[in-house]
Amino acid sequence: MALTGKLSTEIPVHTPASKFFDLATKKLHHVQNVCERVHATKLHEGDDWHSVGGSVKHWTYVIDGKVTTCKETIESIDEQNKTVVYKFFDGDIDQHYKSLKLIFQVIENNDGATSTSTKWTVEYEKVNDDVEAPYGYMEYFDKCAKELDAHLLEA
Repeated sequence: MALTGKLSTEIPVHTPASKFFDLATKKLHHVQNVCERVHATKLHEGDDWHSVGGSVKHWTYVIDGKVTTCKETIESIDEQNKTVVYKFFDGDIDQHYKSLKLIFQVIENNDGATSTSTKWTVEYEKVNDDVEAPYGYMEYFDKCAKELDAHLLEA
């Protein structure tokens, strides 16, 4: 059984792509006030929430019905392709994964129906074969995308 893998899901949203991407790159600290499964987040290291490699955030959230903690940092932001790469580590993450990375992308669609979709890709390396792939994160991202979409449409 492979220790490394990749999971991906694309979730349609109604919020304009630029507004959703702005949340991910400039207003990430608001997620704890919007998403039911995010219990708390705080700036652990650094001066701001959104600098690449310059800040570390501590998150408390629910995955598979269990309260989970980790730290997160932004590895890269690609404004042109509306893509952000987050690295998760420490806390509960290190018990199951040697590495866990989220590649988040906001995609403008021209299909006439939903104008935007969010793509969530998790790349991971498990500590051993007994650890399950991070399927719970895909459910978590699906729920968060829908909650964030509803919030952004109201704002």
